[in-house]
Amino acid sequence: MYEFLTGPMLILTFVIFFIGIIWRTIWYFRGLSWQLDRVAYKPHLSYGIKGALRSVIFWLLPFGTRSWRFYPGTTLLVFAFHIGLLFTPVFLKAHNIILNERFGISLPTLPEGLADALTLMVIISAFFLLLRRIAYPQHRIITTAYDYLLLLIAAAPFITGFMAFHQVLNYQFWLIAHIISGEVFLVAIPLTKLSHFIGFFLSRIQLGMDYGIKRGGMKGKGMAW
Repeated sequence: MYEFLTGPMLILTFVIFFIGIIWRTIWYFRGLSWQLDRVAYKPHLSYGIKGALRSVIFWLLPFGTRSWRFYPGTTLLVFAFHIGLLFTPVFLKAHNIILNERFGISLPTLPEGLADALTLMVIISAFFLLLRRIAYPQHRIITTAYDYLLLLIAAAPFITGFMAFHQVLNYQFWLIAHIISGEVFLVAIPLTKLSHFIGFFLSRIQLGMDYGIKRGGMKGKGMAW
């Protein structure tokens, strides 16, 4: 089972993940209207690029935007969750061993203690984000079972990985559960709302260019709108 999951199944998972991300990117830009969204981008590209970079950078900084500052507690939870979600699996030593064995790829690795702390940070953040959705009516009313499932899909690889690393009860069970949940997570990214993994950057680039050119960014530069 282990050989299959870390061999053919892992390859299929990466194929679906990367093709899905490329498909999402292409169809995002194809879905933009030439009349409404892109008509000014090409002739004013330099202003657009400045606006896009500003938009992405400020939204990637904790408290870098007014929205982040308005809900500081939620901001800390969101950043803690996503930082651990991204860096832990990419730079985990055990994952890089598998990547090196299967594909000849090796990345820098995190110390085990730091990786363990980041894993706990994801689990705790996910728990409080779940409580937030349940506790606040304005969030609860727009939350469906689908949203709870996506949060579980995102957190499951970390929960099972933590249990496997600390060899709680049946190590082999948690190891297999960790691999399966991790591959489900990767496949779900381009196929579900988890596609904001790439959609965040695409939308921030588009909106940044929009504001950098049309909505005050070129004020006094002869832009008619």
